[in-house]
Amino acid sequence: MNANCYDDIDDKFLVFHLSVSMVFIQSAKFELVFIPLAASSHLTATIQFANHLLHQHHHNLSITVFIIPLLPQTDLDPYTKSVVSSIAHIKFTIIPPADVTHLSQSSSSLSIEMLANLLFESHKAQVEGAVMDLVSDDSTRLVGFVLDMFSSCMIDVANKFKVPSYIFFPFNISFLGFLLHLPTRHNQVGVNFHPTDPDSVVPSYQNHVPANVLPGAVFDKTGGGYESYLYHGTRFRECKGVIVNSFVELEPYGEGSVVAPPSVYAVGPLLDLKSHNNSNGSIEIKNWLDYQPPKSVVFLCFGTMGYFNEPQLEQIAIALEQSGHRFLWSIRQPPSKDTYGTSDYSHVEKVLPYGFLERVKERGMVCGWAPQAEVLAHGAVKGFVSHCGWNSILESLWFNVPIATWPLNAEQQLNAFLMVRELELAVELSLSYRSSTSEVVMADQIKRAIDSLMDDANPVREKVKDISEKGRNAMTKGGSSFVTLDKLVHDMLQNIGD
Repeated sequence: MNANCYDDIDDKFLVFHLSVSMVFIQSAKFELVFIPLAASSHLTATIQFANHLLHQHHHNLSITVFIIPLLPQTDLDPYTKSVVSSIAHIKFTIIPPADVTHLSQSSSSLSIEMLANLLFESHKAQVEGAVMDLVSDDSTRLVGFVLDMFSSCMIDVANKFKVPSYIFFPFNISFLGFLLHLPTRHNQVGVNFHPTDPDSVVPSYQNHVPANVLPGAVFDKTGGGYESYLYHGTRFRECKGVIVNSFVELEPYGEGSVVAPPSVYAVGPLLDLKSHNNSNGSIEIKNWLDYQPPKSVVFLCFGTMGYFNEPQLEQIAIALEQSGHRFLWSIRQPPSKDTYGTSDYSHVEKVLPYGFLERVKERGMVCGWAPQAEVLAHGAVKGFVSHCGWNSILESLWFNVPIATWPLNAEQQLNAFLMVRELELAVELSLSYRSSTSEVVMADQIKRAIDSLMDDANPVREKVKDISEKGRNAMTKGGSSFVTLDKLVHDMLQNIGD
């Protein structure tokens, strides 16, 4: 028998082997375990990614989301519950509580970032038990963990099951690059950041980054904020990949700057565009917007945790009154000691200047919670004054509504810097405001930013329109994020043979 005959046999064997493998892949039940942070900004984006993943690859994958309620809660907040209940094809499991008495006692001295770390660390055994129950069925093949940036300690649990870990990062690529850069910087200088530090060179940003726009956590040494970020930036390198809620057309520089490992998969913009609140307030807002001229309203909304003290509310009211623009203003009161997130005022007029509501009633509306995505989608809305949470930024770009930046906490100052200085896609109201300080932004500064935001001649408008189209195209078949998601699933299934 000549060599060509052996080659023919080998080829036939290879075809047979691949055919059997494909039958196995198509018939097996591949399970992904998601472990998000139960904060709405993280959990909502994670659920949208899981939903999108199943929609594009439903024939291969099954997803179970493990939820660990945040302290001091023992359950999910109403909004998150409504999101969870709206998606029937994803399984949700509330992880049994561990003994976190020590965390409750230390909560006043620890940063939010460190508390989140310790919360996940305390639940490793419970998560391991839940995974064991999940894979007890012989037909279920666990293919990986998809973790939140704050649950990166669960890499240890994934390693016990000998499956790879992925991080779902509900922020932008540039901020990811900053976290990955932290261990390198720490090896060089060995200390946390200080507000008086000179501008930093961060590989994922084209411009030098001022210290006053860095996340507050990196200045925090005693509460563990810096330690937490440093830990995550180190552990991310152990993952197979980081899945980012962004798209390459938005951040080409940032995307090209991140050196593997880990691999970066930009699969956004992933958005929750469905309404989960049909309250009388939402209906009233919609009805009011319906009566406004097209592209005439500036919308002010500051997220789940966004609120201002009365002196700042007064300055915003003065600016809105003096500007002459139509406006919709969502005002929230601070969270109480035993709750997570803000709530509506029962008598909002008490925290506003005397007579303000009466004077602006013909062109303005003040509300409590607002259905942000629905408002941004409305044809009457022309500009958005935002706290610069990443989900809010993506929604504004999706609906082609330019932003004036007013960051409050977390990584929002860095988001504002990215939008204004790096990408030139937003109007600067402030880049460095922090809700934890006593700073008050004065009315003339607010009015100036709103006037610029509502100006038809502002070049930001055309740039936002262009990136809005690119973001929508990225999610369609053949678009950059669609293709990247296909590659992610291919890589995940390849891990089965590793």
